[in-house]
Amino acid sequence: MLTTTGTGFIEMRIAKVVGFGPPLADKPVQCVVLDEASGDRHLVIQIGEAEAFSLAARLQGLEFGRPMTYDFAAALVQSIGGRVRQVRVDRLVEGAYAATVEVEGPLGTQSVDARSSDALNLAAITGAPVFVSLHLVDDGDRWQEDDSPEARLLRLAPTVRPLMIRRETA
Repeated sequence: MLTTTGTGFIEMRIAKVVGFGPPLADKPVQCVVLDEASGDRHLVIQIGEAEAFSLAARLQGLEFGRPMTYDFAAALVQSIGGRVRQVRVDRLVEGAYAATVEVEGPLGTQSVDARSSDALNLAAITGAPVFVSLHLVDDGDRWQEDDSPEARLLRLAPTVRPLMIRRETA
């Protein structure tokens, strides 16, 4: 399988979701770790708490009695005869990673703008491949080089245990 496309993208897989709190972070921080599909590079993306919960639960194989938001979105795409072909984390918008979800359906192939965390959740549900711009992976490496608290968390994320979602039992 080719992991770098001719257009400057690297295929990556969603490896895990991690969370940090005191003493490592002043406030709770959640990140998704993407691993290069055929290599040893990583990209760490900070995401929101709700998105992290959903993605971590999906990666753990947890199921809920009713469809969660991303299950609903995937079902909508499928109900109109479509499928998610791929997710591309392809740019920064106001300092945050942004993505394009490529959807194939009755009207042909359409590109849909998305937050990276939403696109990655959708990819996890549908099994769509994830591609990341080589430029963003290189930038991610550079952002980890200084001694800032954020850079330290980015460096640490690939080495820590994944966030575990637990269901309460009555």
